Formats: sequence, C-alpha cells, structure tokens
Amino acid sequence: MEYQEVKMPKRKNIALVAHDHKKAELVEWTKRHREQLAEHILFATGTTGALIEKETKLPVEKLRSGPLGGDLEIGAKISEGEIDCLVFFWDPLAAQPHDPDVRALLRIAVVWNIPVVSNLASADFMFSSPFMKSEYARQVPDYEEKKRKDWPLRGA
Repeated sequence: MEYQEVKMPKRKNIALVAHDHKKAELVEWTKRHREQLAEHILFATGTTGALIEKETKLPVEKLRSGPLGGDLEIGAKISEGEIDCLVFFWDPLAAQPHDPDVRALLRIAVVWNIPVVSNLASADFMFSSPFMKSEYARQVPDYEEKKRKDWPLRGA
C-alpha cells in the first residue's frame, strides 16, 4: 500500500468522548490539562462536551450524544481529516447500547492513523509528548491509490 504524509498543525482538533461511567474521569482529566487544551480546538459528543465546557469554561464544539450518533459524527470528521487526536475514555466492563458505533469510531481512528488514547495514563503520555505543541507529519494509507490500482479487477 502507498502512503501519503499528512501534516497535523500545531493547533490540533481534538475529539473528547467518554462512556457514562468514565465521564467524571474525563472531566477531571480535562480540568488538569485545561491550559494545554486551551491551545487546541475541542470537539465532543453532546453530554461529555457540555460537562467539559461547564467545568473548564473552554469552548467545545458539541455534536450529538453518543447513542444518538455523536460517535459516528466524530468518526465522519476523522475520515474527512477534521480530527487530529481522539481521547476516548471507554468502559471495557460495561456493555453500551451503541457498541457497534463505538467499535466503528475506534476502527476509523486506526484506519486514518490518528493518535487514540483510552485511559488516564495514555492520555497523560500523549499530552506530555512534544508533538502536541508542534506540527506532526503522520503517514496515512493512500486508499484512493489502492482503489485506482484495484479498479481493473472489479467485475472480472
């Protein structure tokens, strides 16, 4: 597969998502990292975004609630290149009614090679990285090139 380089800007678009049992944990984390988060553009699913905005006073572009399609909206933004990092505190021990959407969100983040963290420790590690304060060139599979190469094989 061919790859192309995509530059993440210094000011990143960060998606913040949390399952119900992890919302308080994510809110506390955002409060601890408020100054650093203020340097970026924040997106979140509805309830999570409202809680973060209330507690940190940071502007957050709020999408729908996860069960109403917010996870899918963030996934769409990732596939369009509009999200640079995903902070997704999810509860591996609690079943969610929208589990397929959750899996789709995690899958699309991996497909487009964006940094994804799913707990406090990994979020702290990611935000302590010098890449959070600078441009970063990530490698993304060139799916359009693959499609063009595969085209003659279709319908054969």
